[in-house]
Formats: sequence, C-alpha cells, structure tokens
Amino acid sequence: MNTEQTPQEQGPAGVTRRDFIGGCAAAAVSAVLASCTPEQREAFLQKRFKELTGAELEAVIARLERENKEKFKTGIKVKTTGAQEGVLFGYGLDISRCIGCRRCVHACVKENNQSRDPEIQWIRVLRMDKERGIDLTHSDPYYNPPEVPEPDAFYLPVACQQCEQPACVAVCPVQATYKEPDGIVVIDYNWCIGCRCCMSACPYQARRFNWRDPVIPPDQVNPDTHYLGNRPRYRGVVEKCTFCIQRVREEHGRYPACVEICPVGARKFGNLLDGESEIRHIMREKRVFILKEELNTQPKFFYFYAT
Repeated sequence: MNTEQTPQEQGPAGVTRRDFIGGCAAAAVSAVLASCTPEQREAFLQKRFKELTGAELEAVIARLERENKEKFKTGIKVKTTGAQEGVLFGYGLDISRCIGCRRCVHACVKENNQSRDPEIQWIRVLRMDKERGIDLTHSDPYYNPPEVPEPDAFYLPVACQQCEQPACVAVCPVQATYKEPDGIVVIDYNWCIGCRCCMSACPYQARRFNWRDPVIPPDQVNPDTHYLGNRPRYRGVVEKCTFCIQRVREEHGRYPACVEICPVGARKFGNLLDGESEIRHIMREKRVFILKEELNTQPKFFYFYAT
C-alpha cells in the first residue's frame, strides 16, 4: 500500500489526515493544530460533506472556491445541489449502435475536469470480436484501427455502474464514498485517504487514482462544478463517473456529457421511477442485460440491443 502523504491529507508540520483519523499521536496533533491559522484548522478538521451544517458548508465551499481561483486563475463555482425527490437515475447503452468512436471518453474528460497529463479517463471502450460475443477476457481497450466501426467488431463502453449494492462503499474504511438518494455513488474527495480499497473491490474497474497532481490547463477548466462530482481533485484521491452530477441535478436537468455527445444516439439516460421515461421504455421493450449480474451489485447501468 502506498503511504506517501498527499496534499489533501497533509496537515501542518507533517501530520496527515490518516494519522488524525486513526487517532495516532493525539498529543502531537493537538499541539500542531493549536499553532495553525483558523483556515488551516478548518481545512484539516473539516467534517464529512454529509455531516456539515449550513454555516459550515458555506465556509467550506467559500474556501474551495478561493483555492481553485488561486490555482487556476479563474472563477470556479462549487455547487452542492442535492438529490431530487422521486428520482432514481438509470443509464442505458445500445451496443448494437455504438461505433467505438470514443467521443464519449473525451467529452467526459472535458466536462469533468479530469487530468490531462497524464489523461485520466473514466470511460473505457472495449473492442470485442463479433464471433466471440461479449467476452471481457479477450476484449481490447487499446484498439486503434484506421477507422471505426470495424466490420468484425462491436464495442462495449464501461464506466461506473452506479450499483444499488456497491462493493466500493462497503469496503471504504472512512466512509468517503457512499450512495446518494438518487442512486449516484459519490466520493467526498476531502475525506478520501487514498487507500484504494474501493478500486480493489469494484468488479468493473471503474475507479481511477491520482498518482500525481492532476494537470488541467486553466483555459480548459470547466468552472461549473459540484462538490461531489467534477470539482478539481487532489493527488492521492480516487475518482470516477458520477453521471455528471453537476448537470443532471439541475432544476430542468441536462444529459450527462457522454449522452449528449454520442453521434449515433447509443446512450440513454433518465429517471427509473418515471414509468413514461425513455429508460423505462427501454427496460420494458428491449433485450436488456447488466454486467456481472451474478455478483448482485445491482447496477443502474443497463446494456441493450435495439433489435
């Protein structure tokens, strides 16, 4: 396990959040914190997002926006929009239409402030041979043909499956990742200690770890962010798809960036609790399946055939 101290957990005088959470060297921690500025103490002792009171939340958001403005030299808004009542998000992907162009991959990177160097991608598109059918063992995420689609292949994009029974949540030792009421599995980046237990537990390989400080050119930063989604992350934390929480939780809602960019309409998104929604229509009328159903993670990401 990597024990290198990371920016989000590195406190004053070398005390780490991992030390503090573990109750190690309590006297030393107390002595160091006593000498800190109020803002340093606030950042180091910040509660989990879902435990913050109104006033505490306002202070945290103000601090994050100041930090981001100083780092990227541009105004970044950090929203905290909550889940809407009567909404449970679901996603559908028509593998008979997907052409493997990877436009979804790059739209996701742009929308969600993922590192550009190295580029962190939340979506993997797997190339599969038509003769083999769906065969994860022999799939190729690094295909690079002259053009797509290839006549002998089909494509299976994979990202976070937003499980109803997420294995990643069950193993997190500090409760930094959890499931929201609208079904989105989120990460509180300020509480992630970088242990990567969630990555080991995820059967879909959907989580990414920041081994170094993420690199985002200031002119490529998306300033419209959410605390639990696409706000700029830190070295040493895990991140993943959140169904573009900053988009889908707006009053009138927007599609996730990958749905919006798909040139062939292979991606569908909507409210599973709305019987008239497109996602429910797909579940009623199409041949639908989920990945690794035998694991009982109960994904809310559904694959289907249009015919």
